[in-house]
Amino acid sequence: MSKVRPALLRGFDQEYLPQEQLQFNRLVEIIRRNFELFGFVPIETPAAERKEVLTSKGGVEKEIYALTRLAAAPDDEASTKGALHFDLTVPLARYVAMRERELAFPFRRYQIQKVWRGETPQARKGRFREFYQCDIDIINRDKLSYLAEAEIPSVVYSVFRKMGSVSFVYESITGKS
Repeated sequence: MSKVRPALLRGFDQEYLPQEQLQFNRLVEIIRRNFELFGFVPIETPAAERKEVLTSKGGVEKEIYALTRLAAAPDDEASTKGALHFDLTVPLARYVAMRERELAFPFRRYQIQKVWRGETPQARKGRFREFYQCDIDIINRDKLSYLAEAEIPSVVYSVFRKMGSVSFVYESITGKS
């Protein structure tokens, strides 16, 4: 049996040393706290969705990673019908459609999860195939007030303002900006 040389796949090569991971976790916690200060509630959706749900927007097939198993049975639903989500918007739409009667509207959610995109990785430009996405949305059954729409940039500003001093530390540890 030959030895396997450890290596990462291009575009899936973002991993941190423990100190870097701690700093990354601090940044995520700043985002989470700010989202909650503005009244957003967390949700998490599965990493895998049905292919037809992910492709319902159209034109994104080349960005989607389908699920397969090396030894999948023909009736393995996840392996034949599943794919990794490429953003958090499509899973959100499915989530709300499935749980509409259980949610209070306007529904103010945030989501911080990994997503996977089949685009050409460019590490120097910060483009990876696997990365974290942080989303906030306000969804209403009818019309959404302009005040709600104006609130989103305020939340983003608050996050970046609070990250300012922390991101400097992150850059000094990782050499990344």
